[in-house]
Amino acid sequence: MMKTFFILHLSLFFFLVILCTSIAALPSHHNHHDLNFIIGEDNLERWKDGILNVNAEAPGPSYVGTLVLAERTTKRPDILSSFRRYRGGWDIANKHYWASVGFTGATGFILAILWFVSFGLALVVHHCCGWRVSIKGKESHYSQRICLIMLIVFTCAAAIGCILLSVGQDEFHDEALQTLNYVVNQSDYTVQTLRNVTQYLSLAKTVNVAQIFLPSDVKDSIDKLNVDLNTAADTLGQKTNENSGKIRRVFHTVRSALITVAAVMLLLSLLGLCLSILGHQNAIHIFIISGWLLVAVTFILYGVFVILNNAISDTCIAMGEWVDNPHSETALSNILPCVDQETTNQTLVQSKEVINDIVNMVNRFVDTFANSNPPPQPQAIPNYYNQSGPPVPHLCYPYDSQLQDRQCSTSTQEVSMANASLVWENFTCTISETGICSSIGRLTPDMYGQLVAAVNISYALEHYTPPLLSLQDCNFVRETFRNIITDYCPPLKEHLHILNAGLALISVGVMLSLALWMLYANRPQRVEVFAKFSSQIKGWYNYKKSCNQSKDDVDSISIV
Repeated sequence: MMKTFFILHLSLFFFLVILCTSIAALPSHHNHHDLNFIIGEDNLERWKDGILNVNAEAPGPSYVGTLVLAERTTKRPDILSSFRRYRGGWDIANKHYWASVGFTGATGFILAILWFVSFGLALVVHHCCGWRVSIKGKESHYSQRICLIMLIVFTCAAAIGCILLSVGQDEFHDEALQTLNYVVNQSDYTVQTLRNVTQYLSLAKTVNVAQIFLPSDVKDSIDKLNVDLNTAADTLGQKTNENSGKIRRVFHTVRSALITVAAVMLLLSLLGLCLSILGHQNAIHIFIISGWLLVAVTFILYGVFVILNNAISDTCIAMGEWVDNPHSETALSNILPCVDQETTNQTLVQSKEVINDIVNMVNRFVDTFANSNPPPQPQAIPNYYNQSGPPVPHLCYPYDSQLQDRQCSTSTQEVSMANASLVWENFTCTISETGICSSIGRLTPDMYGQLVAAVNISYALEHYTPPLLSLQDCNFVRETFRNIITDYCPPLKEHLHILNAGLALISVGVMLSLALWMLYANRPQRVEVFAKFSSQIKGWYNYKKSCNQSKDDVDSISIV
C-alpha cells in the first residue's frame, strides 16, 4: 500500500514540475509588440554591391547611430559567453543571439534528459532487480478504482493534447505559409518593378519616328543602367526563391513530424489504457518502453518550439521598433533591404532624361515632317507626303530642364501623354497606293503608330519609375513590416501557444500514464480471484458433504 501511494505522489510531483516549467517557459513580457514572424536564415546574405545595398542611407527621423532592435526582450543568458547576458538585440546574423534564444528552450531539453535517465533507471531496477509495485491488501479494490480513474484522466489529457497539437500545427502551418507568401510577393513586387523599368528603358532604345532615333550617348547610358537593374533583380529573385523553398521544406518537415507525434501518442495512450485494464503485462512493457522514448522526444520538441516562439516574437518586436524608428543600420535590413539611394536616383534621373528625349524626338518630327508644308516634290523633298490640314499639337514635356515636374501649357496647345493618341488620331489621313495622303491629315497610319508607340513607352517609364522612390526611402519596407505586425503576427502567436500547450499536455499525460500502466497492470487478475473463489466454494462443498454424511450415520444408528 505504501508503494502504491509512493507512485501516486511521484506522479503528482512530476505533474507539478511540468506545470511550473510550462508557465516559466512563456514569455515574461506582455508588450503589445510581442508577436511572431517566420524568417529564413539564408536571408542573412548581405548584398554589399549593386542596387540592393543594406547600408544605403534612406530618409527617416533625425535618429543617428545604430539602432539596437528588441534590446529589452533579448537580454538572455548567452551559452557561448559563459551565460553572461546578451545585449546585442535582435540580430539573426549573430550566433550569440541564437545561443541566447536557444537558452529559452533549456527547460524542455533538461526535462527530456531527466526523464530519459530517471525512468530508464526505474525500468532497469524493475526488470533486473525484480522490484515490483502492485495493488494488494485489504484496500486493493479502493486503490484500483483510484488508479483507474487517474489513468483515464491522464489518458484523456494526452488525447486532448494530441488534438490541440493537431489543430495548432495545422493552423500554424497555414498561417506561416501565408506570412511567407506575403513576404515573397512583396519581394516579387520589387523584382517586377525593377524589371519593368529595365524593359521600358530597353524599349526606349528602339523608338524611332520617321527614322529619328535617340542619341547614341543616351543609349549607352541606358545599357549601363540596365546592367545594374538586371543584376539587382536577378539577385533578389534568386535569393527569394532559394529562401522560400528552404523555408517551405522546413515547414512541411515540421508539420509531418508533429502529425506523426500526435497520431503515435494518441494511439499509444489508448492502447496502453486498454492493455493495462485487460492486464496484459508482457504487452504493456513494450508500450512502456515506447512511451518512455516518445515522451523524451516530445520534451525536446517542446523546447524547440519554445525557442521558435521566442525567436519570432523578437522578430515582430524588432519590426515594430524599426517601423517607429526606420534606420538603415539595423539587422532587419537583411530581410527586405531598402534600395540603394544612389542607384535609385540614377534610375529616376535617367528615366526622366529618356522621357524628355523621346518627347523632344516626337516634337522634332512634328515640326520637321507633320507640320511642314513642302512643295509637292516627293523625290526632292523626303518629308513630303501630301500632308494638309490644321497643325498637329506638340507633345507636352512632363519635366522641365531641371527635371522637375511641370504642367502642360494651354497656350501652346500641348497634348499630354494620357490623351495624345486620341488627339493625334484626328490628324491621321488615308493613304494611296503610293504611300501619300489621299485625304486631309498630317499623319499617315504608319507615322501615327510610331508616335503612339513612343508615347506609350514614355508613359510607362513615367509611371513605373516613381515606385522606386518607395523602395529608396524605405516606405515600401515599412509598409510591409507594418502589415506583417498587424495581420500576421497575432495569429501566429496564438497558434504557437496552442501548439505548445498540446505538446505539454501530451508529455504530462503520457508520462504519468506510464507509471500507472505498470501499477494497474500488476493488480490481482480475474484468474487469481476466480481461483480463490473456487477454493472457497470447494471448501464449503466438502464441509456440507461431511455434515450430510454424519447425519446419515446418526440416522442409521437410530434405526438399529
